[in-house]
Amino acid sequence: MQKNGKEILMNTLNGLSTGIIVALVPGALLNNLIKALLPKFPNLAIILTMTSLAAMMLPVASAACVGMIGKLSPIQTASLALAAVCGAGNFHFTKQGFNAAGSGDVINIAVTIMIGYLLIELLGTKFKAYTVLLLPTLVLIVAGGLGILTLKPVQQITTFIGMIIAHLTNLQPILTGALMGIAFALLIVSPISSVGIATAVGIHGIAAGSANLGITAASFALAIYGWKANSIGTSLAHFLGSPKMQMANLMTRPRLLLPIIINAAIMGGVGALFKIGGTPTSAGFGFSGLIGPLAALNSWQSNSIGQIIEVTILFCVLPILLGFASNYLFNNRLNYFSAQDFALNYE
Repeated sequence: MQKNGKEILMNTLNGLSTGIIVALVPGALLNNLIKALLPKFPNLAIILTMTSLAAMMLPVASAACVGMIGKLSPIQTASLALAAVCGAGNFHFTKQGFNAAGSGDVINIAVTIMIGYLLIELLGTKFKAYTVLLLPTLVLIVAGGLGILTLKPVQQITTFIGMIIAHLTNLQPILTGALMGIAFALLIVSPISSVGIATAVGIHGIAAGSANLGITAASFALAIYGWKANSIGTSLAHFLGSPKMQMANLMTRPRLLLPIIINAAIMGGVGALFKIGGTPTSAGFGFSGLIGPLAALNSWQSNSIGQIIEVTILFCVLPILLGFASNYLFNNRLNYFSAQDFALNYE
């Protein structure tokens, strides 16, 4: 059964999101720690090599995840992965051979995968016994070739967007911080990958810190709003894992986003006020895996007890207080929502 354009888009976004997390989380969690330990434990350098290799494999991991989500065959999935590598732009020709660096352009990886996915759906099973010969070649040449052609303009667009965000952060840091908090709180509960957008656009510094704080605000608030309707494990998963688990509830009842937006705006603005930083690979995770808090600490040259307390307050204490305050206002006083609106059932 052929998939329509919406299914292809959603499968690509969800697969890309999973691939990004799988490929980039090891580096986000370990790189700064390993670098700090290297002077005394030089043999740990192999771990940095391994996390770098994982990041380079992002196009392959993403295409594999798209293939599994879309229930593609092994041949179709592998063909998609080959095309994604061509469109990623992280492999370059040199006189000595290939030179690989970074994880590639995430948006162009998505574009390339969608082209390949669409081609696979259009071809279907037309090649029959010749599928193994013809499908990989066609997907590689057509989707991979178009991915190579779109790489430069896509990179220029994403670089331009990143420059605008950086400029606005310098010009109006608190306002931009509040807007970044809102944007990423909305992204984290949508089908779109917050990590993918952050990585693609390359947001860094205060913008990245505010993005993480916006997601953190949404995570704790959603856990608190649905605490009475969900199990303890499910509630904890909102901030230890991802609040994206509330996507269906929020997309079907958009009015529930209002308190989330308010909390995210406050946390994003406060983050900018206190100059909380981050990196393109840390932004979009929020509290999950402690990646946001650790990135904030690493953004400073050195960490004092005061800075550790500051990050703890901003990434834990304040979001929880805001969650309880907004729950009291919108639930208990205004009857704007109930805990059942945020109920999740995994039985």
